[in-house]
Amino acid sequence: MAKDVDRGLRRLNLGIAFMLAASATSGYNASQINSLLVLPEFAIFLKDLSANAEGLIIAAVSLGSFLTFIPASYVADRLGRRPCVAIGATLVILASVIQVAVEQPWVFFGARIVTGAGVGFSQTAAPLLIAEAAHPRQRSVLTGLYNAIWFCGSITAAGIAFSTLGIQDSWSWRVPCMLQVLFPLFQLVGLFIIPESPRWLVSKDRKGEARAMLVRYHGNGDLSSALVQEEYDQICSSISAEADLKACSGWSAFLSSRGDVHRLSICILMGFMQEWTGNGVTSYYLPPILASVGIKNAAHQAAVNISLQVWNLFFAVGGASTSDRYGRRVLWLCATTLMMIFLSTSTVMTALFSELHIIEAGIAILPFQLRAKGLAITLTTDSLACFFNQYVNPVAFAALRWKYFLLYVGCLVVFLGVVYFLFPETQGRSLEDVARIFEDGKILQVMSPVDSEGEGESEKSFEKTSFAVKSEL
Repeated sequence: MAKDVDRGLRRLNLGIAFMLAASATSGYNASQINSLLVLPEFAIFLKDLSANAEGLIIAAVSLGSFLTFIPASYVADRLGRRPCVAIGATLVILASVIQVAVEQPWVFFGARIVTGAGVGFSQTAAPLLIAEAAHPRQRSVLTGLYNAIWFCGSITAAGIAFSTLGIQDSWSWRVPCMLQVLFPLFQLVGLFIIPESPRWLVSKDRKGEARAMLVRYHGNGDLSSALVQEEYDQICSSISAEADLKACSGWSAFLSSRGDVHRLSICILMGFMQEWTGNGVTSYYLPPILASVGIKNAAHQAAVNISLQVWNLFFAVGGASTSDRYGRRVLWLCATTLMMIFLSTSTVMTALFSELHIIEAGIAILPFQLRAKGLAITLTTDSLACFFNQYVNPVAFAALRWKYFLLYVGCLVVFLGVVYFLFPETQGRSLEDVARIFEDGKILQVMSPVDSEGEGESEKSFEKTSFAVKSEL
């Protein structure tokens, strides 16, 4: 009987597929409140709350995430990526049970904070586990898909809310809260399949386990695999070199050199930019936006919500699958430019409806020792910006209406310049090579890695040896 040459890799990718549910969990919970606001029964549940109190409930998940991303980074570094994911998934499931049982809006608010805490733990560890465990030739696509899968969660939340529109009691919004457990359960299942990060194992001096993981999942059990040996040697040398530096894993390391400050600035800017490009208005406050342009029917609002999430998923998957071909920096620039164009157009259309009543117008950059902390900084900044965004949106939009969109247009203009001048290209590099592009005087170079001297050699070595390994896809 022929040997199954891809058995280990298939098992690894199955585990990674379940881990992608962490992103869907985040998408479900971030978009859930947007979907619930469409439901008349949920409006009755919140009827006695002021606009400020309603804004707090909308932003509760972001608040919970903000409070946990930094602690989660320590858990991910000390206990491992897998235990951190387990804690996060369990918290989200617990919060779901509480939300189904609540009778008071402020208890619901507390449950949403617990949800955010769970999302914080999962979001800190799951992308690290995926990036560090994935096969080198599949890593860029899988890490790109991680962000795209967020919209699978948001589509699910929108679809479930649409299906419960006909329920005439509080179960119209309790059912979406109950089904919040779906994606966290996928994560827990995945933890029985996916191995621990080999990079984390090496950092804890468990090198034998790390090499065994690479042999089984990247080399299909071949102890003599050239690809596995190359990868293992690179991981060991990189982590060993980082460990030799004093305080290399402390927060002060982000300020130790120009390259580290550059890393820190990108971590902060990415978190802020993800929430202040105008997407926060439609992602978390869509029903009032639609009402402002004449779309007030609940079923129509729910349909628009679903369509919007599907549209987002289509482009997110497209971006993830083409990142290796065009480069991440190019995609950042194109996406920012398109968002600026589309948001400007939306602003004009909304203004035409509002002022002239025209109805038709309304229709991976860090070394291992700082990787968890760097991701925590990005996600903390993201959750803080998201919390402020969600809390302010109801008040600002009520006061400024369509003029509020102009703020985001201005932000996009600034972000376009930030991406062009500060974001280096990481296309075609291993995780270790990406970490080193900030260390020399070429920080702001935007050339292809194959053109830069000495850079990307390890990745090119992976390319050469991979053709000789039968487990390679």
